[in-house]
Amino acid sequence: MRGRAGSPASTTPTTPGPRSPPGLFPGGKAEEGERLDEAAARELREEAGLVVAAEELRLVHTIQVKAGWDGQGPFLLSVFAATSWRGELTNTEPDKHLAVLWVDATALPTPMFPASHAALTAYLSGDGRGFSTYGGDASEDLRALVGA
Repeated sequence: MRGRAGSPASTTPTTPGPRSPPGLFPGGKAEEGERLDEAAARELREEAGLVVAAEELRLVHTIQVKAGWDGQGPFLLSVFAATSWRGELTNTEPDKHLAVLWVDATALPTPMFPASHAALTAYLSGDGRGFSTYGGDASEDLRALVGA
């Protein structure tokens, strides 16, 4: 989701601390029977109050991740972009987030999950490949937050 001047929407967790989630972008897991674009549209509505039709989302990047920050096994993270939506950016989950705001695409918020940072950085770089990997290099600390 990119707003004015290409800025993505970001959330700030309500419980900052060493084990709390870092700054996030609207997202989550697909529910059983739900397509990825439908899940992305639902999460955007639930977390940021913005309404976009699933069919209007464009898959812009996929990253294959060796393991998540939580230590769970491999997964794919998909990044979708929208150029139009209805509603205003709103903190619809104040029990989970202190704030929901547009951020400068050239200065992503930190700390941030490393896989999310890698995926967004790859997409925003405009390399056009649309695919990357994270965690395959043994020197990468899969639990180290970017900017922490």
